[in-house]
Amino acid sequence: MAMKFDLKYGDGIKVIQIPEDADITVLQPEIVPILKSLPTALNNALENPLNGDALGRQLRKKGHPRIAIAIPDETLATPVGELVSIVLSHIYGSIPGLEPGSITIVIGGGLHSPSDIKKQNRLLPPDIVNGCNIVVHDANNFMVTDFGTTSRGTPVRINAAFAEADFKIVIGQIDPHQFVGFTGGSKAAAIGCASPETIKHNHSLMFEEGSRVGLLEGNPVREDLNEAGRMMGIDFAVNVVLNTDKKVVRVLAGEPDAVLEQGAKTCAAVYGVKVKTKFDIVVASCGGTPKDIVLYQAQKGLNLSSHAVKKGGKILLLAACQHGIGDDIYFDYVCQFATPEEVLKDFKNLGFTMGAHKAYLFGRTLVDYEVAVSSDLDSNIMGQCHLRAADPSNIIREWVEGFQGRPKIAVIPYANTTYFIETG
Repeated sequence: MAMKFDLKYGDGIKVIQIPEDADITVLQPEIVPILKSLPTALNNALENPLNGDALGRQLRKKGHPRIAIAIPDETLATPVGELVSIVLSHIYGSIPGLEPGSITIVIGGGLHSPSDIKKQNRLLPPDIVNGCNIVVHDANNFMVTDFGTTSRGTPVRINAAFAEADFKIVIGQIDPHQFVGFTGGSKAAAIGCASPETIKHNHSLMFEEGSRVGLLEGNPVREDLNEAGRMMGIDFAVNVVLNTDKKVVRVLAGEPDAVLEQGAKTCAAVYGVKVKTKFDIVVASCGGTPKDIVLYQAQKGLNLSSHAVKKGGKILLLAACQHGIGDDIYFDYVCQFATPEEVLKDFKNLGFTMGAHKAYLFGRTLVDYEVAVSSDLDSNIMGQCHLRAADPSNIIREWVEGFQGRPKIAVIPYANTTYFIETG
């Protein structure tokens, strides 16, 4: 007999069977109430922001300012259209006669490929942003404004369409992140609208102590982003925390660092799961679309789930990867090596390189754990990435039957966002 678990996989469900003679625990986020009305909650937050005056009052002090709003692209589940619609209504209501042409919305995808017109219209329906200037950030082709260098050496070079506005707003989502600690705050501009050299240097700080999930204070990557945000003069942040069904459980607005600090507390209460001891085997789903849309994104689920496994233990990752690998630099780099050990050695000699860093992050897990992946990718392609393709139920049965004694198995339905706090 076996126990069955329905786990999210792409846009659907994958049924996983685990032998009953295993000791099975489900590790998942807390269930918390969703907001009854996002417009009501957000308008209240805009009128009563953290560490500052109401948004309208701040705007009126600027006269008729040029306003820039940085938003994430489609790789995140942030309800961008609804948030932008509410913020725009508030702006127009606060400054009578303000022309839509005074507002620029920058779709900040960092180093992601720029969004095409179909993606833009899905993200920002034309009737919501009618008359506003829409700019799609292209990290390799844009006018830059240079704000200098952070205390940790990161050059702060930001898309001029955002950087040169009189009033700068960021809209984003607060999620656990494997080395930033938590997303949100200034990140929508400091990464989303940044130059390649800005992103590369900031991310290179992930090798330093404290660069880990769930940590804000003392996390060099996160503190560097906060400093960059202050240097470019971000005036206002709007952030949401979502539950596992992508519904908003909290919306915050105000000074970016204060928004991040308060939002991270909510995020930690939802996604930080306490465990007394680590497990022999973990079955982890990234959580479905968009978390497992490409292998490049799915790596986050592998990293976070590994924190719940004993060294030398086994991890099965469910990641549909229906859009493929997701990054040519990563794939071209990892294919050069026969083993993850070779990747780790070469990357340390090479120095930090965006894209290739994902091979390093994969490699750190692969050298310490036995990993199998269930995905839609070709098994030969997976092999070139040093990943074993496997049927989920078969590999679990193989692992359980080969275990001496009764294995402790954790099922993690939302591995890309769940992180673990060991209490034993």
